[in-house]
Amino acid sequence: MSYIDYYKILGINKDASESDIKKAYRKLARKYHPDLNKDNKEAENKFKEINEANEVLSNPENRKKYDKYGEHWEHADEIEKQKAQQQQYQQSYGGQSFGGFGGNGYDQENFSDFFQSMFGGRTRTTGGRVKFKGQDLNASLQLNLSEIYKTHKQTLTVNGKKIRITIPAGIKDGQIIRLKNQGSKGVNGSPNGDLYIKFKIVNDTNFKRLQDDLYNTVDIDLYKAVLGGEVEVATMVSKVKLKVKPGTQCGTKVRLKGKGFPKYKKDNEFGDLYITYNVIIPTDLNKKQKDLFKQLSEL
Repeated sequence: MSYIDYYKILGINKDASESDIKKAYRKLARKYHPDLNKDNKEAENKFKEINEANEVLSNPENRKKYDKYGEHWEHADEIEKQKAQQQQYQQSYGGQSFGGFGGNGYDQENFSDFFQSMFGGRTRTTGGRVKFKGQDLNASLQLNLSEIYKTHKQTLTVNGKKIRITIPAGIKDGQIIRLKNQGSKGVNGSPNGDLYIKFKIVNDTNFKRLQDDLYNTVDIDLYKAVLGGEVEVATMVSKVKLKVKPGTQCGTKVRLKGKGFPKYKKDNEFGDLYITYNVIIPTDLNKKQKDLFKQLSEL
């Protein structure tokens, strides 16, 4: 995956304190919040980047991994584990030569580096044979927002191999999941590598998604806003009727609890749906209608 400079996104230095990170995040979140930037795709994407940067840098452990490994920070534990195993192997077998590999006497260090670059795995020996875990693979999968509202199965083709996976409802844009032993084949009977899949979620709906909550705007006419009434609004699965209170102002927001997006790997748990009312002012009034509004204003 491409490198993302989270410090640059938040506009802070690498030595920024936790307080500096929090202040920068709050300032930018207010500026690019979808409620203040309606129908602004660029602002929406910026808001997602800001949240992603904050989630990593506001967590001391994740920040430490990010500072050390950059774009590979999510695999830091695996990298450290492989380094430790490699170091242990070198301490146990360092300085020995291995013959019989293509007729050459490769020393352990060069031998190990060669297979490390080829397979990216850890090493061990059994009966004089060096074993290497298979190389991890990375893939990306693009899905529509409407597709991930429900858990479903999908077949992927990776390196000519068909893999059937279950995609949990509520998976997020940019999220990475690991499929154990679905990477490249190990050497000399060693375990296969893993497959990492990064998801790209494309919004094919009228809703805006923030974490597990959904947002939408519904138009109501002036008369309904003044006198009250009912309005039909869509959710992800159906339509519901809402009561509009008399005197409803433009920008009024109502919450439909549990009508949002499924929570990842939490059965029967959903976020909320927020509806913002947009009051439509009548145009092209005739003289009689204007006179009536004038009378109302005088009253």
